[in-house]
Amino acid sequence: MVVVVDDKKRMLGSITDGDVRRGLLRGESLQSKAYKIMNHNYRFMYNDSDESNAYEIMKKESLRYIPILDKDGVIKRIISLNEFLEPEKIRNPVVIMAGGKGMRLRPLTEDCPKPMLLVGGKPMLKILLEQFIASGFEEFYFSVNYLKDKIINHFENGERWGVNIRYINEDKPLGTAGSLKLLPSNIKRPFIVINGDVLTRLNTIQLLRFHIDHDALATICVREYEMKVPFGVVQVDGVELKGFKEKPRIRQLVNAGIYVINPALIESIKDGQVIDMPELLLNESNESRRVTVYPIHEYWLDVGRPESLEEAHATWEELK
Repeated sequence: MVVVVDDKKRMLGSITDGDVRRGLLRGESLQSKAYKIMNHNYRFMYNDSDESNAYEIMKKESLRYIPILDKDGVIKRIISLNEFLEPEKIRNPVVIMAGGKGMRLRPLTEDCPKPMLLVGGKPMLKILLEQFIASGFEEFYFSVNYLKDKIINHFENGERWGVNIRYINEDKPLGTAGSLKLLPSNIKRPFIVINGDVLTRLNTIQLLRFHIDHDALATICVREYEMKVPFGVVQVDGVELKGFKEKPRIRQLVNAGIYVINPALIESIKDGQVIDMPELLLNESNESRRVTVYPIHEYWLDVGRPESLEEAHATWEELK
């Protein structure tokens, strides 16, 4: 597909081989102006929409491509059907943090590692693994500690899925960043780190592209979280009343538990150091090293509490 744009790169139309053939049948030639044969009623998606829906749209409307536009109509990229049918093999590793004890989910986690809890009849860790495989990833590291044998015995070396799974064994919990020091020193590419209790429809290929395009040492994914204050908020200036705001909604960006890390960052972690990712990234940012933020607008759920596990049971199956 060829995209026709104006001088400000705003999309005007698209041309496929079918458009060319139909133009020739109407009497146009290969020397005709593009506007005479292009499709003016092209299908597109905005870049703040959920791109995970693109596959269903292309199947339903028999499309092979969908342009992605920003709010001004400027084309940002083109999604191809091949991205879903024939994913390119991705050589960047994926590290899944699966060593937590899941204390807030007791008694469910007394005999089951939190990432192995079932959602839709399938362990969350298996859901994550198969999502990454569907996107083309082949190299995996599972960071394990609590009830680790149940994870290792289930997934083994990944041969059943045609991928390679290796394990980072924490003799003691090292935090979400400290265990990265146990990774092999021969990793040369940026790698994704994700908590094993996160369910999301995030496009991880786009995340990697964002990280690389911004030349970042690390990228942290964030999600907008809205809280409703159940009371009227009093606005003051010192001791003087200035106003009221009745039950306002407060929006904040929260850590989504998903990161892209350059191997150079591991050098900042000491052997045996217990440190979580937020602390590590803040330290690097304070040293003027580039840490970027990637907002998630797709489905995302941190399954760390009983109520979020219930929400996962209610919502995840609907997304299939």
